Amino acid sequence: MLRDANPRELDQIVVENVLAFDAGFWVRLAARIDICKSDDDKKDYEELAENVMNIVDRLVHKTDQKIEQSTDVLKAIISPVMHEGDVKWPPREPGTLKLMEKEISRREQEGQLDEGFLSEVSAQLRQAKQDGDKPGLQAMLQKVLQLYASKSLQKRSYAYKGGQVVVPEKFLESIIQAPENEWNKVLLDGLTVGKGDISPDDLYAVISKRIERVLIRTEGGSYQQRILVEYLKEIQARAEEVVKVLQGPTI
Repeated sequence: MLRDANPRELDQIVVENVLAFDAGFWVRLAARIDICKSDDDKKDYEELAENVMNIVDRLVHKTDQKIEQSTDVLKAIISPVMHEGDVKWPPREPGTLKLMEKEISRREQEGQLDEGFLSEVSAQLRQAKQDGDKPGLQAMLQKVLQLYASKSLQKRSYAYKGGQVVVPEKFLESIIQAPENEWNKVLLDGLTVGKGDISPDDLYAVISKRIERVLIRTEGGSYQQRILVEYLKEIQARAEEVVKVLQGPTI
């Protein structure tokens, strides 16, 4: 298949199956070249090997560039909490999170908060969790993903239908818009177990519906999908904690 492909087809095949071009592939190709019975066949396979190698090298170079770009974007977002190369978390200055939010909004408008960026942040977060000795870094990276999710989910509102306010949806959107450290207050003020008019079940229902919408509107298995769903589940988990505390122990 590789040998018969034209340049465009070869490029597409390599891109779609790049992980298959491992050490074993090159060993098999070298063996095939060695057993060629004609010089023409040998030359064809040698040219094929060179073309495939050039495509793989180009992909690796592009990937390296993308990682560097994503790292630079992350550095710009977290710069307000960096001091002499170290993360200062939680931030002491009250405007720090606003600066991070502003940078996230700017980068999002420029189309830089893509899968490559989310992959890089997620990878660094996994590493921070594994290391276990930098809780500030871990919390800061989690905050970056929370801010991203909040901004993304605010793009589309479901709080109005047929000219009427869908109260549970509007309440959920007020939580999404609020900083994470204010969720408890928003929940206390809005839920029936506190001072509000929204039942916990109604809130859970719209969270479930919003998760369904995310699953439909995002690519399956993507970092974007995973991060948005996890964020909504964090809201539900927090709501369940608040409800449990306010209702008290069951008898």
